[in-house]
Order: sequence, then C-alpha cells, then structure tokens
Amino acid sequence: MLKDFTIANMLDMSQTIAGELFEGKTYPWEVLPEIGDFIVKLGKTLDPDEYDCVEGNVWIAKTAKVAPTAFINGPAIIGKNTEVRHCAFIRGNALVGEGCVVGNSTELKNVVLFNNVQVPHYNYVGDAVLGYKSHMGAGSICSNVKSDKKLVVVKDGDEKIETGLKKFGAMLADHVEVGCGSVLNPGTVIGRNTNIYPLSPVRGCVPANSIYKNKDEIVTKQ
Repeated sequence: MLKDFTIANMLDMSQTIAGELFEGKTYPWEVLPEIGDFIVKLGKTLDPDEYDCVEGNVWIAKTAKVAPTAFINGPAIIGKNTEVRHCAFIRGNALVGEGCVVGNSTELKNVVLFNNVQVPHYNYVGDAVLGYKSHMGAGSICSNVKSDKKLVVVKDGDEKIETGLKKFGAMLADHVEVGCGSVLNPGTVIGRNTNIYPLSPVRGCVPANSIYKNKDEIVTKQ
C-alpha cells in the first residue's frame, strides 16, 4: 500500500542535515523541486570552521576527501568524512550526507543522499532520494525520464499517485541494496531493508524487507 512508502516509513531523518526540507511533506519525491533552493539556504548557515565555501554555492566539509579530477557544480553540499572519487560528476542540486562515497565516473543531479550512502562505481543518480546506508552496486542507475516523456505516476498494485513530475529517479529507503547493473525506472520506490537482485529492471513500489528477484518474484526476508 502506498501508505507504506511515506517519508516516516522510509527514512531516518536523524541521518541527514536536510530534515527541514522534508517537513510538512508526505512522500519523499515531494522534495525534488525544492532541493536546489534548500541547499543554498542551508549552505549559508554551515559553520565555516567545518565547511569550506567554494565558488558557485558549493560547500565542502573540511574532513571530506575530493579527488582533484572530480567536478562539482553548485549548488551542492558535500558532508563530513565523505569521499568523492576520481572523475565523479556532480552536476548540481546535490546534497551529499556524511560518510558517503561518490565513486569513479558516478554522476549526481538533483539528489539528497542521506548519511553513509554509497554510489561507488559508474552510477547515475538523478532526481532521487537515497536513504541512510543505501548502496547502489556497480553500474546501477536511476532512470529519471519516461521514454514517452509523460509525467511520472507512482504505482503500487491498483493504487497510484500522480506526482506531476516529468523527472523522477528512484526513492530508496534506509538500508536498501541495489545489485550491479540494475535499472531503477522512473517512479521506482523501494522500502527499507530491501535487496534488489543484480541486472534487475525495476519499476513501481517494492515492499520493505524484501528480496526483489524479478517483477513476478518478490519474496519476504526471513
């Protein structure tokens, strides 16, 4: 049921500095149009003893490690003890939490990554929210625009919500594991503690505490 995929049921708000962004909202995708403006507002309040402000509304924690070959376009916040690796491409509107890994040739755009998220190898994450300790295997991506260019609808069985959004990547709850080479289609929402098999094409809502093998075989973890 779609009520299982609310912010309250998916995300630990103590594991992000973006709590205010989610206030007053029911579903995590509701924050997508506001991420950029929120980053600029929040960035201006960050402690200059803990964060360096560089050109173009980019704030980088002094304890973060950013490879010289990485590109970061603002607005963006890179959290404490986060590692941004070789040739990472952060296009803007990216709030990356503490203890995260943004890996080689990974691209981020209009995202919120909660603390300890790992997108370490050749990932595309656009118009998405990734919960605490979620992990995307090598080559897995969030597809954020439908092939017919229509607005995204979130579907869970016979239930559906019109999002009004043309661009909508994936919403990952806390502790989600996405297998290598998987494609999370627009409107994908994955509940807490769920594992996605490698090479999976995923769409719609996947319940918490599940193992997704394919669209016809989603089993409950024992």
